[in-house]
Amino acid sequence: MTHSSIVIAADAADIMDIIADVETYADWIPGIDNAIAHDPDESGRPASATFTGNLGLVKDSYTVAYDWADSEVSWHLTEGEKLHDLHGTYTCADLGDGTTEVSYYLEVELAIPVVGMLRRRGEKVIVDSALKGLKRRAEG
Repeated sequence: MTHSSIVIAADAADIMDIIADVETYADWIPGIDNAIAHDPDESGRPASATFTGNLGLVKDSYTVAYDWADSEVSWHLTEGEKLHDLHGTYTCADLGDGTTEVSYYLEVELAIPVVGMLRRRGEKVIVDSALKGLKRRAEG
């Protein structure tokens, strides 16, 4: 599993709203070409979403199911062509000074054999580019 974090000058609730707006991911996450949210709850957070994009090592179309909390969201793969498994989590921690530390955990397993070092490098590229994109999106 790959992990990284970043401090963002925004409220945790606002960051969670950006994360929940999955259909805008193509605007701020490099490699995501398209995202479709499915079955949003009363607060607009999707139960699942389908993505098309480049996962660092392969291009794929895949669907994930979400588990939402106030300051955290986790997801897991429910359908994928080239992915065997995918688990991820964003966690937002209010730092009390108008900033939020956002942590991103990601584990990707491809259906094709890939050397562990290459898989982790791909995970790191995804995590780092998503966190940097989230920071740009949140801070305007």
